[in-house]
Amino acid sequence: MKYDDLLSPIHAFLQCRTPQRWLDVAAQPENLPLLLTDHLVCELKAAQTATWLIRKYVADKPSGDAILSWLKPYEDFIYREHHDSDFVNAHRNLTKRIIVRNALPWADELVEKMVLLIKEELHHFYQVWEIMQARGISYRKITASRYAKGLMREVTTHEPDTLVDKLICGAYIEARSCERFASLAPLLDKALAAFYISLLRSEARHYQDYLALAQQISPVDILPRVRKIGETEARLISEQDGELRFHSGIPAF
Repeated sequence: MKYDDLLSPIHAFLQCRTPQRWLDVAAQPENLPLLLTDHLVCELKAAQTATWLIRKYVADKPSGDAILSWLKPYEDFIYREHHDSDFVNAHRNLTKRIIVRNALPWADELVEKMVLLIKEELHHFYQVWEIMQARGISYRKITASRYAKGLMREVTTHEPDTLVDKLICGAYIEARSCERFASLAPLLDKALAAFYISLLRSEARHYQDYLALAQQISPVDILPRVRKIGETEARLISEQDGELRFHSGIPAF
């Protein structure tokens, strides 16, 4: 595969590969609507996480409120089922200079990386929705997987370790997404496979950005925390799961 150089660090970072059983079930045509729906929601959740980090740690209130408003059309569509929500054009209008409220040495870099991530994830949301529309797949609410909550249980409750752990969790989510896009692509139709392959570079960069920020912010080496959170991530992926989601474990059905 021509993306081996991009994927090698991802595979080294993750403590397990996606089990074949998950791939077999996820690739079944009847599961495509569920998989795309969960992918759509995951793109919004990724943007929400990055927005929360900016608002919580670095932005002044007007900037934080402005960036929160970026998400509203997408949230109206997903959570309130406003099917006439104006998110169709919203991704073209994500412009706002974020004012940093403190002099933390990593504040500007966090803003730069997270704003780019937000814009890319919301654009991916739009792309997934277009694919669903083209295939006649209507959006319907689904339950969240246990994956993100399971990771967040590992987050330490005192700063700056809380922020560092959240960034490490973000790195694992993005790395797993990248690995699954690459693993699923050969099993899907050409159009969807091409779309998933097109996402690899941005997902790989997101994982690297999260990890680099975590090490920059942490006063100590983050490797022990990376390993510990990685153990939990691998367990969530390797254990049986009662539902199929983009980040779920081995289907128990």
